[in-house]
Amino acid sequence: MLRFVTLQIFTTTLRLSKRMIELDHVPLLQAESTRIARSEDTNYGLLVALSILAIWAISLIFLVSLDVDKLPVYWIVSAMIWQTFVYTGLFVTTHDAMHGVIFPKNRKINNFVGSVAALVYALFSFKKLSEKHWQHHNHPASELDPDYHDGNHKNFFAWYWQFTTEYWSWTRLLGLMAIFNLVTHTLHIPDANLTLFWVIPSILSSVQLFYFGSFLPHKEPKEGYTNACRAKSNQLPVFWSFITCYHFGYHQEHHEYPHVPWWQLPEIYKLNKGIS
Repeated sequence: MLRFVTLQIFTTTLRLSKRMIELDHVPLLQAESTRIARSEDTNYGLLVALSILAIWAISLIFLVSLDVDKLPVYWIVSAMIWQTFVYTGLFVTTHDAMHGVIFPKNRKINNFVGSVAALVYALFSFKKLSEKHWQHHNHPASELDPDYHDGNHKNFFAWYWQFTTEYWSWTRLLGLMAIFNLVTHTLHIPDANLTLFWVIPSILSSVQLFYFGSFLPHKEPKEGYTNACRAKSNQLPVFWSFITCYHFGYHQEHHEYPHVPWWQLPEIYKLNKGIS
């Protein structure tokens, strides 16, 4: 009984939070972050974010220091898949910072962590990403949505190209190329290591994020969109939802409760589905 009452209070609080966001649509950089009702420890989101950053850094340093010529192919492929997953975690960390849920009680720290994650992911500007991401939330699956297709070319490859060109720039590309060459010549790290464990995983993670976070959730159903957020969630179990894209597949829940961090989305999904 106590658990049922607690869940009801949590659900009601989240719905009120959602209603407040719908009323003002104020971007994160200009508004106070909403505390997450469920979390008594407001440092938990920061701990999760810093852990992802640390795992990414340690993993990358370890992998680029290996002699790939002595490694079996299956080991290299497994390491690349792992590093892709970790890179996806970097962007998810940036994403949560845009929603103010990494460190709700201090917006400057929250945004700083998000800025670091965006920078090491691919030299992204956290501020510019935030502006575009809130356009996505305010106008999902529409011509005003920077993450949506152009209205005519709706297949995966055309949409992905539209998605990447919306966020890409020659300045960042040149910056990444400069870093690549600087690292190889000053730290004497082989090109193959950087290509296998830095360049390719970062590109693959963008495909992973697009497929599970934009293409599948916002692809228009045959019967048309059926909710205001114009999104749907996958039906994957919690474990596979995490493995595929840090629960980004529970996308309708994310749009309905944008101030819930990625690691709490399964609980919202279960509440919505009536799963105990």
